[in-house]
Formats: sequence, structure tokens, C-alpha cells
Amino acid sequence: MNASAAREQFASANQASVEILTTLANKAFTQVERLTELNLNTVRSVLEDSVAATKTVLAVKNPQDLVALQGTLAQPMLDKAVVYGRGVYEIAADGQQEIAKLFGVRVAELNKTFTDTLDKAAESAPAGSEALFAAFKSAVDAANNVFDSVSKATKQATEIAGATVTAASTVVKGASSKAGSSKKSA
Repeated sequence: MNASAAREQFASANQASVEILTTLANKAFTQVERLTELNLNTVRSVLEDSVAATKTVLAVKNPQDLVALQGTLAQPMLDKAVVYGRGVYEIAADGQQEIAKLFGVRVAELNKTFTDTLDKAAESAPAGSEALFAAFKSAVDAANNVFDSVSKATKQATEIAGATVTAASTVVKGASSKAGSSKKSA
């Protein structure tokens, strides 16, 4: 491989790295924007509910009505907490998936470039160096297997977290429904 070809490959690799970093930065900003929007909407909604709840509490005339009112005031906040938690989870999961996809593509490109370069070097290498190139290819294959295993484990962890969020949401909604119905019957 001549010096000009090596410079071109180096420049190409640097350009690809800059593009990857730019894409990652854009994706991070998108996730921050989504999280900020979720936070602002949640705060706005909680503030509106708090004002309405305060007006309702101030309108209560006797202690029995205040006791009956407690369950109905807590329910909207509980629902908002569940929705907020699910929203944060979705933003995090989407970000993780986008980054994993981006790195998967980049790793595949790097592997192809490295393998092509290795094959070209093997063609012009002196006799007897085949074992060295086989060892390099074996190391690349092992690294790819590790990357695949980590990617699969990350995906499974994300799926488990999603199932946990869904289960927790169901439990909270079920508990709050039972609490609401028991207060109404009392």
C-alpha cells in the first residue's frame, strides 16, 4: 500500500468519524429536546392540577367531604407519574436504539475496511506470514462476537426495563383503581 492510498484511507476514516460524532450530537440534542418537552408539559399539567385541587380543597365545608376528597385528588398525580415514567423510559429506549444502530453500522463499515486492508496486505506479504494474518482475522471475528453479545444483552436489558415499566404502570393503575373504588364505597 502506498503512502497516498494510506493518507486517503486515513482522511476517509477521519471524515467518517466526524460524521458519526455529528450524528451522535444531533441525536443527543433530539433526546434532550424530547425530555425537556416532556418535563415542561408535565410541570404545566401538575401546576394546573394543583391549582384546581387547591380550589377544590378551599371549597370544602366539612371534614367528611375533605376525607372523601383525598382519594380523588391523589389519583391524577399518580396517573401523571406513571405517564411521566413511561415517557422518560421511551425517550431513553429510543435513544439507546438509535445509538446502537449507528454503532452497529459503523462497526460493520470498520470491519469491512479492516478486512479489505488485511486481505490486500496478505497478498503482498512474504511467504510464511499466513498464520499472522489468520490470527488477525480470528481476533476481528472474536471482537465482532463480543460486540454482538453486548448488543444483544443491551437489547434484552432494554426489553426487560420496558416490561418492568409496563408492569409497574399496570400495578399502580390497578392499585389506584381499587383505592378509588373503596373510598367511593366507604
